[in-house]
Amino acid sequence: MSLKSILALVRPAHKVPDTVWSSETPLNLKPRFITLFFLVLGLWIFGTGEAILIGAQIGVSPWTVLAQGITEQTDFTVGLSTFIVGVSVLLFWIPLKERPGIGTILNIILISMAIDVMEPLIPKQTEITLGVFQATIGIIFVGIGSALYLTANLGPGPRDGWMTGIQRKTDYPIGRVRVGIEIIVLSIGILLGGTFGIGTIMFALGIGPIVAICLGITDNWSK
Repeated sequence: MSLKSILALVRPAHKVPDTVWSSETPLNLKPRFITLFFLVLGLWIFGTGEAILIGAQIGVSPWTVLAQGITEQTDFTVGLSTFIVGVSVLLFWIPLKERPGIGTILNIILISMAIDVMEPLIPKQTEITLGVFQATIGIIFVGIGSALYLTANLGPGPRDGWMTGIQRKTDYPIGRVRVGIEIIVLSIGILLGGTFGIGTIMFALGIGPIVAICLGITDNWSK
């Protein structure tokens, strides 16, 4: 394979592409098996990426900082705290008149399960170099998982639906809405005792480009 072909393969996508497994509508109540397969696979990989980030012990994604904070204040696992956060965010959809799909519900369940199942199997790092390396792997996993579950097109995750709902109601730029939500969530998580560090910054700076690249690869691979 030539360098030109490789560069074309990893070219970032500007939007979520249609694939051979994509559902025609997010509110599809009877999706095809292949659509459900890639949805479940993507969500499990996403949750595994979060578990890898936790094991790196140099900081996690803003929403997991919040989940860790809740865990610090309770006897809950990080996975259970993530589930509670997901359900709570979904309740905020009601005044925004957002409608969840199958993917929305499975997002809450499977990512939480994956974190609790996979975290004990992930090595815990104590050195910063190994932590950065492991955090990078975790962010890549989250990017791959995001690309697979988003292309299934069976409904946004609770956080994504909250973001788009607020943007529609307020007419603020979607980028500002997302940044505002992430800052608020991160701040609450830190106050509750969640782990903020270089891994959190790596996630904030890297997850967007990595998801875009993974979506581009998925688009080329599915053709």
